[in-house]
Amino acid sequence: MNEDKIYIDEKLGNEPFRFDDSVTKVFPDMLKRSIPGYAASIEAIGSLAARYVRPDTNCYDLGCSLGAATLAMHQGIRAEGCRIIAVDSSEAMIKKCRTVLAGHDEIEVRLADIRDVAIENASMVVMNYTLQFLDPDTRDDMLRRIADGMIEGGLFLLSEKVVDENAHMEDLLVDLHHEHKRRNDYSELEISRKRAALENVLIPETVAQHRKRLANAGFLHSAVWLRYFNFVSIVAIR
Repeated sequence: MNEDKIYIDEKLGNEPFRFDDSVTKVFPDMLKRSIPGYAASIEAIGSLAARYVRPDTNCYDLGCSLGAATLAMHQGIRAEGCRIIAVDSSEAMIKKCRTVLAGHDEIEVRLADIRDVAIENASMVVMNYTLQFLDPDTRDDMLRRIADGMIEGGLFLLSEKVVDENAHMEDLLVDLHHEHKRRNDYSELEISRKRAALENVLIPETVAQHRKRLANAGFLHSAVWLRYFNFVSIVAIR
C-alpha cells in the first residue's frame, strides 16, 4: 500500500481535489487514515448483500473508486444470476479498478458519470462517500432515479460526511476528526491543505436532509446504522 503524502510532496491545496492518478495511487491508505469507520462500512456491505440481494437482479456501486464496495457485495451475495455494475467517472480509478476486479465476469466496470447511468431491476445500490461530491441541485434527482430503478424491498446504502445541526457540536466533531488524522500521522500542514482542496468540492449536508431526501425519493424506511464523528452510513429500504 502506497503511503499518502500528496499534501506534503505534490499538492498545496490551492487546486480543487480530484480523483486523479496521484490520488488513485495512495487511495487505500488515504481512506484508512482519513475516514473513521470506513472498514466497518465496507464489512457491512457484504452482510447486507447476503440479506437483501435477490436472484436475477442487478446491484450497483455508484462511485466505485477502486472497487472495495463492489468486492464486498460480490463476496456477500448468495443469490443466483446477479450482476454488479461498478461505475466511476475517474479514468484513473476505473483503470485500477478493472485490474482489481479482473476475472469476475459477473461484474461490469463502467467509466461514466453516475447521473447518466440507468438503474434497472436493482435489489441493492451502494453510494459510499459519493453523493457528497455531486452538485446539491442534482442530488434529489439522483436518489429518485435510484429508487425508481429498485425492486420492492431493495436496499440502498448511503455513506457520507455530514454536518451537525448544532454549531457547537459541529466544531467538536471537526476537531475530533482532525485529531483522528493526527493520530494517523497526518501533519497540520497536510490537514490544512487537504481541507482547502476539498472546499466547494465536497459539500456535506445534515443527516436530517439526507433522510428527508430518501423519503421524498420513495424509500419507505431509513436509519443511520453507523456514525463515527461526522461520517455516517445510512441504510434505506425501497
